[in-house]
Amino acid sequence: MATAFLHHPDCGLHDMGAHHPESPDRLTAIEDHLLATGLIQHLVTEIAPKALREQLLRVHDAGYIDSIASASPHRGLFHLDPDTAMNPHSLSAALHAAGAVVRATDMVIGGQAENAFCNVRPPGHHACRGRAMGFCFFNNVAVGAAHALEAHGLDRVAVVDFDVHHGNGTEDIFDGDPRVMMVSTFQHPFYPYSGAEGRSEHMVNIPLAAYSGGTQFREAVETIWLPALADFEPQMIFVSAGFDAHRDDEMASLGLVEADYAWVTQQIMNVAARYAGGRIVSTLEGGYNLQALARSVAVHVRGLCGI
Repeated sequence: MATAFLHHPDCGLHDMGAHHPESPDRLTAIEDHLLATGLIQHLVTEIAPKALREQLLRVHDAGYIDSIASASPHRGLFHLDPDTAMNPHSLSAALHAAGAVVRATDMVIGGQAENAFCNVRPPGHHACRGRAMGFCFFNNVAVGAAHALEAHGLDRVAVVDFDVHHGNGTEDIFDGDPRVMMVSTFQHPFYPYSGAEGRSEHMVNIPLAAYSGGTQFREAVETIWLPALADFEPQMIFVSAGFDAHRDDEMASLGLVEADYAWVTQQIMNVAARYAGGRIVSTLEGGYNLQALARSVAVHVRGLCGI
């Protein structure tokens, strides 16, 4: 079976302003690089549907969903916070981004793909149950994980998050749910200034100091993530794939390189092969240096494809 690649044109129309780092150019850079390297030929491409209200309600409050819909402007920008804004296409983009992870989940569990990468935006892992923040509106990875649990009847799913920022929204949604384990690394202290208060059994947060590189990252994965995942035995793995911990990304101060992303992808593949029948759905989070982002996504996708 192949790796599925989910996308939607509206995800490239969401635009928060000319100088905003979370720009439509991110998706273009990724797709152009996959075409140039020939990797796109190894993928089953699919246009993402919109997430349904019932799917969003598994992880977001009804009033919050309504507030996002009502905030959608007919023209110009509407700011939900200083960093997070909507243009007339943002609502559709956010619904398709969440819907991509739902559809990818259906494809992987249904045997139409071995695993999947969702090349979508806006990102999602900062979106809390009732709050937009950090460029995020709906928590895409959480919507997908909840879909696997509720619609497909899985008992245990894991979320792996290697974005440079703590996935506070994902933790807000799943903290206390014994069916979900989240393992993450992130720079700290750094936005959103959370996640370092200590680990719980199912929320395995590993803060990394500024200027940490691949050695520290790999040690955290090998000594903490992997044993925790082995004990949990997830039936499916979801990945919040942020690439802003790259050393060339000026939004943060970690020092990962493409080899680190290739390595961690293989570790995730190994865990999935052992416990989850190979089932992985990965979705784009951060990554703002366009060249580093494109290269890093390419090695991640190459790893998912097993080539």
